[in-house]
Amino acid sequence: MTSELKRKKSGVKDADSAQLRPIGVIRSTIKSRSEAPRQGTEGAPDVWLEVHRFAAEAMDGLSVGDEIIVVTWLHRARRDVMKVHPRSDPQRRLTGVFATRSPDRPNPLGLHPVTIRRIVANRLRIGPIEAIDGTPVVDIKPVLCKIQKS
Repeated sequence: MTSELKRKKSGVKDADSAQLRPIGVIRSTIKSRSEAPRQGTEGAPDVWLEVHRFAAEAMDGLSVGDEIIVVTWLHRARRDVMKVHPRSDPQRRLTGVFATRSPDRPNPLGLHPVTIRRIVANRLRIGPIEAIDGTPVVDIKPVLCKIQKS
């Protein structure tokens, strides 16, 4: 039996492939990219994160006041962009997207540090967050410690 066939039978995936399954969705007053601030701290609203029923049990242990990181799939991002002018400022030199917070990138994952404001059943009121309405959420992670800048 070839190693490839053994991998397939064992359920192990190739290192070159990945699959994400959204665990929820953002419900926001921001409806388009042009309305969204560049970062949550730049005037973004609080939103509802609706956790899908299959993942609701994973919310156990979350509390109002917790700081979390919401990982989103930036579904309206361009995946073919490799360089941008940081903050869309043409006066700044073109820079590779891995050195920026541009939503346009090969794998458009968004990282959003937010605070939990309310918990109602399978919904989290969180913010501030610049994600637009309908943005898929692929994970939620707790903030374990704050990184201090020197």
